[in-house]
Amino acid sequence: MTTRMNISSGSTYEAAYGYSRAVKVGDTVYVAGTVGLDYETGTCDPDPVVQLHQIVRNMGAALAKAGADLNDIVQITTYVTSEEVFAVVGPALGEIFGDIRPTNTALVVRFPVPDAKVEISAVAVIGCGK
Repeated sequence: MTTRMNISSGSTYEAAYGYSRAVKVGDTVYVAGTVGLDYETGTCDPDPVVQLHQIVRNMGAALAKAGADLNDIVQITTYVTSEEVFAVVGPALGEIFGDIRPTNTALVVRFPVPDAKVEISAVAVIGCGK
C-alpha cells in the first residue's frame, strides 16, 4: 500500500485554506504553488528575483522534509504577474534549474498574496536527481 505524507511549512495560509505545502506519495513529492513569502516576516520582497530565491528556499525545505531535494524536481509550473516579471525571472530560473532541467510551464496570473510577483509549483521524484 502506498503511503501519503502531508508536509507543512507552518504558513498560516495552509491551515486557513486547507492545503499542504507538499504531499509525498511513494517516491513522488508534489509541492504546492509557493510564493516568495518569508515565513519569519510574513512579507514578500518587492524584487521578483529575490522572491524567486525565497521560493527555492521554501520549496527546498518542504522537499527536505520528504527526503528529496531540488535535484529531484522533474516538473515546475511558474506563475508570474506579467511578461516583464518573467523576463527577469526566466534567466534566474535558468541559473537555478539549468543543470536539473525540469519541464516548465509559465503562466501570467494574479495572486491573492500582497506583493507576490512569482509563484512556483513542482513535482519531484525522489532519487532521480543528478
